[in-house]
Amino acid sequence: MKRNVTYRYNPDTDNFERIYPSFRSRFLRVLLFAGSSLLSGAVLYVLAFYLFGTPTEDSLRRENAMLKSQYNVLNRRLDNSLKIMGDIQNRDDNFYRVMMQMEPMSRSQRFAGLDNEKRYREIQKLPDAGLVKLLTQRLDLFDRQLYAQSISFDQLRIEAGRQKEKIARIPSIIPIDIKDYTMSSGYGYRRDPVYGSTKFHAGLDFAAKTGTPVYATGDGTVEVAERKSGYGNCIDISHGYNYLTRYAHLSEILVAPGQEVKRGDLIGKVGSTGKSTGPHLHYEVRFKDEPQNPVNYYFMDVSPEQYAEMVREAENAGHVMD
Repeated sequence: MKRNVTYRYNPDTDNFERIYPSFRSRFLRVLLFAGSSLLSGAVLYVLAFYLFGTPTEDSLRRENAMLKSQYNVLNRRLDNSLKIMGDIQNRDDNFYRVMMQMEPMSRSQRFAGLDNEKRYREIQKLPDAGLVKLLTQRLDLFDRQLYAQSISFDQLRIEAGRQKEKIARIPSIIPIDIKDYTMSSGYGYRRDPVYGSTKFHAGLDFAAKTGTPVYATGDGTVEVAERKSGYGNCIDISHGYNYLTRYAHLSEILVAPGQEVKRGDLIGKVGSTGKSTGPHLHYEVRFKDEPQNPVNYYFMDVSPEQYAEMVREAENAGHVMD
């Protein structure tokens, strides 16, 4: 810094004499210079931080965006997994355990240990704590459900070993090859295609080409193999244990009353006989002569993913063909 030098004329000596600033004025000058320098530096730093950013900051922003994208992907995959798990639990409680005459698993058994708020409070200290906590909670839910379901399957396996004959007789496969049909109508109340009124549809309609093979869904005895009013060519199989399956609108009947059949045996072919608007198989499962939703009886034939898709198709299908 260039110093300002001041001189003053002294008439006593007839000379110009240099004036030296006091300590106070020099201190104030240094203080003013240092303050202005710090202020300028701070302004430049703020401008650089908000307008340009550092390479490290740019890298962190990109990494943060990538992590959030990965979080969204994981969240969607977890949604699908939890949905499939829900379908498996539904089958477990409403079919497997009913079939084995076992009580459904209670809510406390399925969700025990999920109220660990202390663990989640620790997560609150992390960056993006809300997202991390939500994902952790949902993963904990899935892990707990998976653990509970594995216990349930172990219990069912032990019970199944005691009831092999009953297992063979319970309807448990799709009556048509999965690649040969389109789901036409689901179970429940639907609009009648002939009369136009709303009525209860007691089974599922599998639209397929005439002549498509139809298979027995469990071991049993053929009770009916004849033409029936409304059903056309129809087969009823008694499986024992209060179960009966019905296969209607067939083009051909390949079994006779009193005949013993095994699960997977060819019993008939798809047709359009009786009250029918096109070639299809009308399939029912009845327990104590009460209609059951057949989608709950496919546990030996499809993967969890295929089962979830079949449930979706059955719920959305509304084109009743009989």
